Amino acid sequence: MKLIRSFTLVPAAAVIIANIVGTGIFVKTRVMTVNVGSPELVIAVWIAAGLLSLAGAMLYAELSTMMPRSGGQFNFIGAAFGERWAFLFGWTRVLVAGAGSAAVAMLCVIFFNNLMGGGLSDVMMRVLPVVVLLVAVGLNCASGRANGGIATALTAGKILLVLSIAVGAFVFGDGSWSHFQGDASGGLGEGVPESARGGVAGFGAAMLGALWAYNGWNVIVAIGGEVKNPSWTLPRALIGGTTLVIVLYVLINIAYFYILSPLEIADIPESSSIASEVASRFMGAGAAAVLAGGLMISAYGTLHAGILAGPRLPYAMAERGIFPQWFMWLSSRGVPVNGVVAMGLWAIVLTLSGTFDILTDIYVFVLWVFYGLTGAGLFVLRRTHPEYERPYRVWGYPVVPALFLLVTAYLLINTMIATPGRAIAGVVFIVSGLPVYEYFRRRGGGDDRAWLE
Repeated sequence: MKLIRSFTLVPAAAVIIANIVGTGIFVKTRVMTVNVGSPELVIAVWIAAGLLSLAGAMLYAELSTMMPRSGGQFNFIGAAFGERWAFLFGWTRVLVAGAGSAAVAMLCVIFFNNLMGGGLSDVMMRVLPVVVLLVAVGLNCASGRANGGIATALTAGKILLVLSIAVGAFVFGDGSWSHFQGDASGGLGEGVPESARGGVAGFGAAMLGALWAYNGWNVIVAIGGEVKNPSWTLPRALIGGTTLVIVLYVLINIAYFYILSPLEIADIPESSSIASEVASRFMGAGAAAVLAGGLMISAYGTLHAGILAGPRLPYAMAERGIFPQWFMWLSSRGVPVNGVVAMGLWAIVLTLSGTFDILTDIYVFVLWVFYGLTGAGLFVLRRTHPEYERPYRVWGYPVVPALFLLVTAYLLINTMIATPGRAIAGVVFIVSGLPVYEYFRRRGGGDDRAWLE
C-alpha cells in the first residue's frame, strides 16, 4: 500500500489556512499595540511578519516541488546537510508537535466552557481535551480526500469568522478613523514587561507575536507525498494560502483600530481578547457566545491540520530506517494510522500530565532554528545540485531567501538575549536526539538512497 495523492489545490490551501488561523489573530494585537505604541506600527508588523512568512512559503515551494514527499522539511534538510541533521529536525518536531496539539485541545475546551457560560467542572476541563484529541485522531484515520474536505469546511468557517468581525465592525460598528492618529502611551498593558515596550525590543517582541499567529504556513509540505500534481499544486497552495491570510489579518486589524483607540486596546485585560471587545461593540450581549463558538471551531481547525500533517514525519523517518518501522504501516485508505494514533496518544499524555507548557515555551525557538537551516539548505542545493529539476524557483533569488535568513537570525539572537532559558532548553531538546539517532544508525538503520532521487 502506498500514500495516495488526493489533495488538490483547494484542500491543500485549506490545510494551510486551517493551520495558520487559530487564536493568535484574535488576541495578539493587544500585546503588540503595547509593544510598538501606534496603529500604523502594529499594522506594519503584521505586514512585515506576513511578508517574512510569504518569503518562507516561496522558499518551501521550490524545495517541495524538488522533493514532493511525505515528511517535507525532513527531506529538505537531509538533502542539504545529511541524515543526522534531518533526524534531529524530525526528533525535535515530533516531541514539540504533541505539546502544540495538547495546548490547542485545551483551548478548544476553554472556548467551549465560555460558550456554556463557564459551568464546566475542573474534572470536565481535564477530561474534555482528551475527548477533543480522540475525535481529531479518529477523523484523521479517514482518507486523505475526506480530510481534505474537513479541512476545507473548517477553513471556510475560519474565514467567515474573520470577515464577520472585520466587515461587521465597518458596517455596524460606531468607530472612528481618528483612532489611527492615537497611541498607547499610558495604557495599562497588563502582562507586557517594560523591556518589551517601544524601540527595537518592542518591535522584535511584536514580530514574535505576529509570527506566532502566522505559524503553520508550511504545513502542507509535510504531506507532499499525498498532494496531487505537486509541481503545480504546492506552490499555488503555499503562496496563495499565505497571501490570503495576510490580507485577512491586515483587514481585521484595521477593523480593530477603527472600533477601539490604541489606549482602549492597551487597557484590555490579559484574560480577554481584542476580538471579543470589538465584536461586543456591534453585536451586543450575544457577542461573547458567538465569538466563543467561532474560536472553538477555529482552534479545532488548527488541531485537526496539525494531527493530519504531524504523523507524516515519523512515517518518512521510518521509511529511511531511522525510526521504528511500525510508523510505516498504512491503512487501506493509504493513511499512516499508527503514526496518527501514536502522536495523538503523545498529545493526550502531555495533556493529562500538564507538562506541555515547558515544550510550548521553546516551540517557536526550535521551529525557527530549523526554518533557518532549511533556508540555508536552499542555497546549498542551488550550489551542489544546479542540474536538478525545479518546477518552481523562488522569486527574487538570492535576495528573498537571504532576507528570510537574516530576519530568522535576528529572531533567534533576540530570543537568546531576551529569554536565554528558552533558547538553552531548545538547544538541549535538539541535541537530545543525537544518542537516539546513533542507536538507530548502529542497528543498521539509515538509507543510502540519495535524498534527491
